[in-house]
Amino acid sequence: MRSYRILWVALFIFSLDQLTKWIIRQNMQLLDRVRILGDFFRLTYVENRGMAFGIQVSNQLFFTLFAVVASLVILVYLLRLKGDQAWPRYAMILILGGAIGNLFDRITRGRVVDFLDFEFFDIHIPAFHFLFVDFPGFDMDRWPIFNVADISVTIGMIMLLIYILFLEPSDTEEPANVSDSETIR
Repeated sequence: MRSYRILWVALFIFSLDQLTKWIIRQNMQLLDRVRILGDFFRLTYVENRGMAFGIQVSNQLFFTLFAVVASLVILVYLLRLKGDQAWPRYAMILILGGAIGNLFDRITRGRVVDFLDFEFFDIHIPAFHFLFVDFPGFDMDRWPIFNVADISVTIGMIMLLIYILFLEPSDTEEPANVSDSETIR
């Protein structure tokens, strides 16, 4: 039963995401900007046909079907996690809630509403050659515009990486309830 209760968190994320997108659509025109903290933080209404943070995909149908399958896999995995695995459970529920929020937009509108526009820092990676491969380089003058669902997916992915890299018990650790005399045998 506990597995099902955590789905309320995904529903909350989905609802908050859809509510904020609805407010933007009702109160702004496409490409409108409202300064909140000067140029550091603005609300900028854009519609994105690609992935999170404006990453473009060539085959929309394939990407949408992939997102549906991935969401179902996350749901099944989430429901099979043991109760003592709270960290990965919350990471997965954040990813699921955000993924469903953007997937809903993609299915119902054909595009995702993005509106959170921050100027964190510029990124410049010059073109370079490494192991017989030419890398073209990358420039970003302003952070990509995103939404509540993107925040949820990003936080969930960061939590999952932290769990995998630092918190997940390794297979070589001894069980905590085994005494020293039992391990000698």
